[in-house]
Order: sequence, then C-alpha cells, then structure tokens
Amino acid sequence: MVNKVLMKGNEAVAEAAIRAGCRYYFAYPITPQNELVEYMSRMLPKVKGTFIQAESEVSAANMVYGAAAVGKRVLTSSSSPGISLKMEAISYMAGAELPAVVINVVRGGPGLGDIQPSQGDYFQATKGGGHGDYRCIVLAPCSVQEFADLTVNAFDLADKYRNPVMLLADGLLGQMMEPVEFQPHKTDKELSVLNEQHFSWCIHENEDGPGRHHNEINSLEIDPNILEKHVLNLEKKYKSIELNEVRFEEYNINPDNEMICVAFGTVARLVKSAIDSLNSTGRNIGLFRPITVWPFPYKALTEALGPKVKNVNVCELNLGQMLEDVKLAVNGKLSVNFLGKVGGLVFTPEEIEADIKKYL
Repeated sequence: MVNKVLMKGNEAVAEAAIRAGCRYYFAYPITPQNELVEYMSRMLPKVKGTFIQAESEVSAANMVYGAAAVGKRVLTSSSSPGISLKMEAISYMAGAELPAVVINVVRGGPGLGDIQPSQGDYFQATKGGGHGDYRCIVLAPCSVQEFADLTVNAFDLADKYRNPVMLLADGLLGQMMEPVEFQPHKTDKELSVLNEQHFSWCIHENEDGPGRHHNEINSLEIDPNILEKHVLNLEKKYKSIELNEVRFEEYNINPDNEMICVAFGTVARLVKSAIDSLNSTGRNIGLFRPITVWPFPYKALTEALGPKVKNVNVCELNLGQMLEDVKLAVNGKLSVNFLGKVGGLVFTPEEIEADIKKYL
C-alpha cells in the first residue's frame, strides 16, 4: 500500500529536497514561501544538515555559491522580489558552472506587489533575470506531488549539467495541501557517490595527496578571447539541454482538436476543468502544458497542432509572458488568443470556459 502524506506545497518541496540529499539551505523569509524556510529550520539539523537564515537574499544566494563550489547539494528559495535580489549570484553560478536549486514561489508584482499567486516571473526565470548570456533550467510544477517530484529531478539536472535549476511555482501551489508520495531518502552510500562525482571539479581542502585537486571556481575572465570561448562552451551545454531535457504534458491532444489551450503551472489545472466541461458538450479541445518552460517545448507544441486546429488559446496569471514563446512556436500559422489575470487574482474554470467559447 502506498503511503501518502497530506502536506502543504512549501513543506512537501522541503521534504523532497532533504530526501534528495540536500544538506545545505540558505534563505531569507518572504511570504508566501515561509513554510519552506520553517520546515528546513526544523528538519535539516535532524539529518546533520546546515540551515542558515541569512541577513538578506543577497547573502543567502552567495552562501549557495560557496556550498555549491565545494560540491554539496544546496538549495535556496524565495518569492519574486527576493529572487530578483538573488539574480546576480545566480548569474555568477551559471558562469562558474555550479549546480544549485532555486525555488521561486511567485507572488503578485511588480515591486513589492502582494502575497497572492502570480505567474509574473516567467520572463525573469526563462530569459535570464541576471546579467550576461546564461540560462537556468526552469521547471514549472502544477501539483504538490509534481512540485516534490520535480525538486528531486532538479537536483539531478543541476548535477548533470553543472547549472542552476529553478522551480517556478506560485503562491497557490506553495500554500495548497494535497496528498504526496515521497521517494525514499538517499542513503549515506548514495550521497558519498554524489560527492565523488563532484570531486574532479569542486574545491577541496588545501591538502596534498592522492586524488587531491586544487580546483579554482571563478566566473571572472579578463581576456575577452578566453571569455568568448567559455561563453560559447556554455552555449553548447544549453543546446544539449534543449535537445535532451524538454518536458511537457499533453491532455486530450488528438488529430480532431478544434482548439489547443496552452497553460503552465496551477493554471493548467483550471484549464483542464474548463476543457472537460466543453468536451462533454461535444467539442474537442486539447491542452498542452510545458513542464520545462526553459527549455520551452517549441517543437512538441508545433507537432500538437493538428490539421483541424483553428485557434490557440494561452492562459496565464500575467500580461502575456509565455504567450511570446507560444507565438514563436505557432510561427504565424494560427491565431493565438490570450486570457490573463494579474494582481494576485486567479481564474475560475467558468471564466476560462467563457473565454474559450468566444473563439469556437
């Protein structure tokens, strides 16, 4: 029998991170993700981990840089304006090729905004919110179970590509409670293997001896020719990620679709409800949900557009940010319509259904 636990999203993702081998967590409190901070403060010491509530988001992000540089699985989390403050360090980590996981439980903005759900940080997450030519892998969960599962996946991806990975959630997902089934804790042996995998590049104690490497972790290159070579090598890595790590969900996608809706995160669940209601009346509407919002599944979305599709409807809790990627995928071949809400307000399925009907 499967044992499931009823947990709030913020707590579930913290538990998943610990089970995945995260032993270092640095953050600064901000609503609506504070339960994650509180959970880590209680539970990390029980597994001999390190929890530090830093004096600021800037400090927390640079502590992450330090822990990642010595090859440890490390996590930070925040919400919207707090993530903005972490962006300099995230760019540094991408430049230094350090694996780390960052969780953004998005709130309304811009500015301080409010503490309600939003998807307004899509541009920041997917287009590189910091400086320079870099990318974060960005995963967008839609349920508490997926939030937990993708957290484990995020650590594996960060290690595989030596790159920051961000989970783009929202205030609704952080606060909702759902049953969750967790993966087993990584054993001491598994954690030891992870440490050995990092041994070839991470910083070690300043000792001589067999297998010791005095590695340098740095993102500063004064010589433009050297920097160009480095950035081009990063680009090769990003192209490999685009080729191998695209993830998405298709719901009722078939050759007879008359419309395709595109949504990510919790909004996709509301769109499913609207689609179910309309399809029960004889319509044929599908949903395409990007799970990796970077890399965005352009090819898969294009292939989902069957011969009878007349419209593509995009639904987001922002003014149309993923909309731009959907338009790139559609490439002018179909009409792309948009329904958005901001300010921390959330759609009802009935509102989405009424909007879809306008284009049928």
